[in-house]
Formats: sequence, structure tokens, C-alpha cells
Amino acid sequence: MTPKTSFEIPAADRWFEHYCPGDIYRFGPVEVSEQEIIAFARRYDPQSFHIDPQAAAAGPHGGVIASGWMTAALMMRLLVDGFLPSRAGLAAPGCDELRWLHPVRPGDKLWLRVTVLSARISQSKPDRGIVSFRMEGENQDGTAVYSTVATGIFLRNPNLR
Repeated sequence: MTPKTSFEIPAADRWFEHYCPGDIYRFGPVEVSEQEIIAFARRYDPQSFHIDPQAAAAGPHGGVIASGWMTAALMMRLLVDGFLPSRAGLAAPGCDELRWLHPVRPGDKLWLRVTVLSARISQSKPDRGIVSFRMEGENQDGTAVYSTVATGIFLRNPNLR
């Protein structure tokens, strides 16, 4: 299936019912700079291969690489901008199978592919639904850099209940 690059409906008008198992979306790109990598890592993940270009050049990755947490944050930004409903989104109880698959380097352009895995109405709160989706990040070469399975809780459309 060819991924869609947007929803036909704006985020403010999306409800649980707009998320159908099997649908695939692709969002991006977001470009990663060395300056951003170092700034993020200095604050949140100050390992030498994230913050020191000289040490990183001599290290196992041959240069500065982004923190996996930065990669996850970039993927989250693409998810919020393109996939999540703005009014009907309630919560995210968690992610499973989080993987950093390949180093993200300065100059990389990252894309996010989201596949809706399942969508079911909550048994305890029927005004909302639970959507499970796989998030896969890839760079400009198509190399997978990130993946996780996430869950979102979205309100159902009150006009359809």
C-alpha cells in the first residue's frame, strides 16, 4: 500500500473513527544538524559521541551521532504534526518495542512512517477508542533508524455514537 502523506481531514476534526487498521502514513522530512544534536545531548544525554566532535571522530561511530532520545523526539514531532488528532487525542499509555536501529548523523533527513495496527472501542469508556500503531523512522537513504509500537486513546465522534 502506498503511504498517504496527510489526512483528508484537519487534525482538529479527526476522531477515533478516522484511524483504520492497515492505513499507512508518511510524514517528513526533518533535517538534523550537528548543532542541534550537540545542544540536545549536552542537556539530556551528554555522552562523548553526542557532544564532542573530536572524541566522536575517534570513536566507534566515526563522528557525532544523535542521541536515540533525540531521534525519538524528532519522530514524536512528526507524529504530532501529521498523525495525531488535536482535539480528540486524550492520552498515550505507552510504547513497546522501542528500537534505535541505525545512527542518525548530522545532515540526515528523517521521515516517519505510521501504520495503524488496530483500533477498538474502549470497553470501560465507550466514548473513546484505543489505537495501536507502528512508528518507523528512516533516513534519506531509506535506512531504518527508529521503530516502536505506540498506543493512543482518542475520543469517538459524538455525532456517530
